[in-house]
Amino acid sequence: MRALIPLVVCVMFAATTMQAAVINFDDGEAGAAPAGWTAAVTGKGETRWTVVKDATAPSPPNVCKQSAKGTFPICLRNDSKLKDGFVEVKFKAVSGETDQAGGVIWRAQDKDNYYIARANVLEDNVTIYHTIQGKRVSFKSFETKVAPGQWHTLRVDFIGDQFSVAFDGKEVIAATDNKIKDAGRVGLWTKADSVTLFDDFNCGAK
Repeated sequence: MRALIPLVVCVMFAATTMQAAVINFDDGEAGAAPAGWTAAVTGKGETRWTVVKDATAPSPPNVCKQSAKGTFPICLRNDSKLKDGFVEVKFKAVSGETDQAGGVIWRAQDKDNYYIARANVLEDNVTIYHTIQGKRVSFKSFETKVAPGQWHTLRVDFIGDQFSVAFDGKEVIAATDNKIKDAGRVGLWTKADSVTLFDDFNCGAK
């Protein structure tokens, strides 16, 4: 499968510094929303992102949990702005009757315009989408087992109109799309009634 150009990590999560950083939510207050993030919903419904303790966390003790019901609950990192780079997270789908999914967002212009890649437990696939004016459209998918109640790693490398999606360390999608060209925020994504945990969020510029 076609590989993208190697990236040099240059993460920016402070207004005046550029340094490697992984957000593991361990500095957050349990029960509160994660500091430095903005929660929203693409579509209808609610969003509820909170820092909670979880004994299974890849980086204990805390994780970020989404537990409300909405069309597409999202949470964007306020001080991120990337055009070319990568975004990565570890996630665990806990429950959901309509859906059990977790994903990452990049080049977000606002709550209705962004790219996402997500893995879905009930569908056993990984899919890449663009969301334009609130309408989500897939442009490539890969069938693979996504186990419920287990931690998985999802990563996207993006340069120009080229995208590479890796699931649990293996590249599963190489795709092109040019709907969103400008730099934007990165973040987290779920769907419907998914209750999903996230940990070890990371991103970087080319």
